Amino acid sequence: MKFQSILLWVLRIVAAYFMLQTLYYKFTGAEESIYIFSTLGMEPWGRIGTGVLELIASALILWPRTTHLGALIGLGLMSGAIFFHLTKLGIDVKGDGGLLFYYALSVFISCAILVIVFRERFFMLFKKV
Repeated sequence: MKFQSILLWVLRIVAAYFMLQTLYYKFTGAEESIYIFSTLGMEPWGRIGTGVLELIASALILWPRTTHLGALIGLGLMSGAIFFHLTKLGIDVKGDGGLLFYYALSVFISCAILVIVFRERFFMLFKKV
């Protein structure tokens, strides 16, 4: 039981860390972020909006009562990131060696596991009290 608890916290921290780490670049308008969202035709609203959603998802993931909600949001965001890397951006963006793609993949896997582990909490949202 203790191993499972530690593993779930590692998954939470991995997902939140990678999403929070990229916020600085999104919110300050770093060249790479502007390039990515301009390529997607979503600059600046897509960059700022994605950053806000990643901040919300990270906070929800780290709060144990809302981990399932944050993981679901993170899973959706990273699905989009992976999709755009594979279709429009490429895995290597501006010579990053695929780092952003691998961050998105790590967050996606972490969030997917968290959604599966905490899936019963979604059913509780729809039960009558």
